[in-house]
Amino acid sequence: MERNRSVVDILRGMPHKREPAGAAVLQESVTSAITTAMFDELAETGYARMSVDAVARRAGVGKAAIYRRWPSKQAMLLDLLEAAVRRNVPDVPDSGSLAGDVRGFLDVIVAQAGDPWVRRIALDMMAETTRSPELGTALREAVAGPRRAAAAAVLRRGVERGELPADIDHELGLDLLISPLLVRLLLDEGPVDDAYLSRLTTVIVAGLGSA
Repeated sequence: MERNRSVVDILRGMPHKREPAGAAVLQESVTSAITTAMFDELAETGYARMSVDAVARRAGVGKAAIYRRWPSKQAMLLDLLEAAVRRNVPDVPDSGSLAGDVRGFLDVIVAQAGDPWVRRIALDMMAETTRSPELGTALREAVAGPRRAAAAAVLRRGVERGELPADIDHELGLDLLISPLLVRLLLDEGPVDDAYLSRLTTVIVAGLGSA
């Protein structure tokens, strides 16, 4: 995740680079406005109630500007959500130890999923997967795929250092790395402070050793 920028700003697609001159400015600014509007609308009303009309009104553009970019509400959601997720894939530097890498990964999850605005969107998307299997499959590919790929790097380094068995169950290992903290954050089941993260890191490292 980029420094000095809120994950909310990154999800919304707010520009942080100098924009090109000429006609490209209009195109980029319109796309940015639509991105911001869609995520705000999604957080406030949920996917089921969100409409292309509402996103267009909030963005201050005509519906045609949206349909020139995406053929449907679902296509818009998946494209912008996947782009946001890829901009926020946990980048955990090699700390030199499995415990350090696990803690670094958990810290990134807290910084992202701990935001109330992001949490509302995530919970709504989880609910949608139960109503639309097709959307659920697409969301898992767009959202879960990149995050699990990033978590896999933590496992791979652990194996290379000899801290984890070479035959580790990777799918189970990824579940251990990602799921406990996400559930606590998304369901707001209690504080996530330094002491909790330290204990969770110890438990995950122990679990990975026998996965």
